[in-house]
Amino acid sequence: MYAKYIKQEIADMNDTGRTQAYYKMELKPMNYQTFVRQCAREGRMEESAILGVLSLVSEKLALCMAEGFSVKLEGIGTFNAKLGVRDDKLQDAFELGEETRNASTIRVTGVAYRADNELVYNTSEKCILKKGGISRLCKSKYTLEQRVQLAVEYLKKNPFMRVPDYVRLTGLSRSAATIELRKLASNPSSSGIASKGERSQKYYVLAI
Repeated sequence: MYAKYIKQEIADMNDTGRTQAYYKMELKPMNYQTFVRQCAREGRMEESAILGVLSLVSEKLALCMAEGFSVKLEGIGTFNAKLGVRDDKLQDAFELGEETRNASTIRVTGVAYRADNELVYNTSEKCILKKGGISRLCKSKYTLEQRVQLAVEYLKKNPFMRVPDYVRLTGLSRSAATIELRKLASNPSSSGIASKGERSQKYYVLAI
């Protein structure tokens, strides 16, 4: 069976004057029951046995990660918990963290997964690709100056702004909005927009 790939247009990250391209798989959904049924058929086992093993692995994996373990499953990958601040709490500066933060405001926000090399190799060996569709960037109907003004007006009414807010305001794609906000925040005296926090906890405020 073939899999299809999509040519995805992404923003010009290096100011080359041209947008860039990367390729991604056109994904088809497979539900849990179908996956279990296929495993049972190929392994000549009862579906109930497959379900029991998967349920046990899921429960034990969650428990081990909750206890701080990084769990490696041979041929599958390595799993560990990711931490972040509670949704209603903003990321604080490192120097002030201990004064404003305690364990009750920190929670597990996701699971980091790194695929085992054997899984990547096996997937590549079994994969036969066909050309699929093309995905273009979302174009904003506003000029850069208008987008900046929209952001500034938003921040006058709200204490902070995140990338999804800027996407909704401007109509840009998420990648283009992320890059544009990063550039604006690098020159707050000109744009009026500054950034705080790091990586997934980054947010934007009015420059003082």
